[in-house]
Amino acid sequence: QLIQSGGGLAQAGGSLKLTCADSGAGFSIRAMGWYRQAPGKEREVVAAISRSGRQTSYADSVKGRFTVSRDNAAYTMYLQMNSLKPEDTAVYYCAAVFHPEAEAVVTSSQTYHYWGQGTQVTVSS
Repeated sequence: QLIQSGGGLAQAGGSLKLTCADSGAGFSIRAMGWYRQAPGKEREVVAAISRSGRQTSYADSVKGRFTVSRDNAAYTMYLQMNSLKPEDTAVYYCAAVFHPEAEAVVTSSQTYHYWGQGTQVTVSS
């Protein structure tokens, strides 16, 4: 079970941090990712991180502004969002899947098995 927190309202140029907490069982062997879905648009990958935390991947639209990280000891993944833009407004979801490779990054939404409940991020101009 993935429980999300954080998000909310921010002004353009501001920052927000999202947290995704796992129940604990098997967290360290799950590749994880962040997705978002804006009204009228398809869900898109924002960032992904390997089991080890050493490998990451970002959508071009957030590179240099967002940082994904994880703390396997705390069973938690984070998404630090800086320099926010109005186009970042969306519902954000975290996702997880068991993966045999410690350094693999998963970016396909169809591969993920577990999803958080979603959290709204709204950026005003």
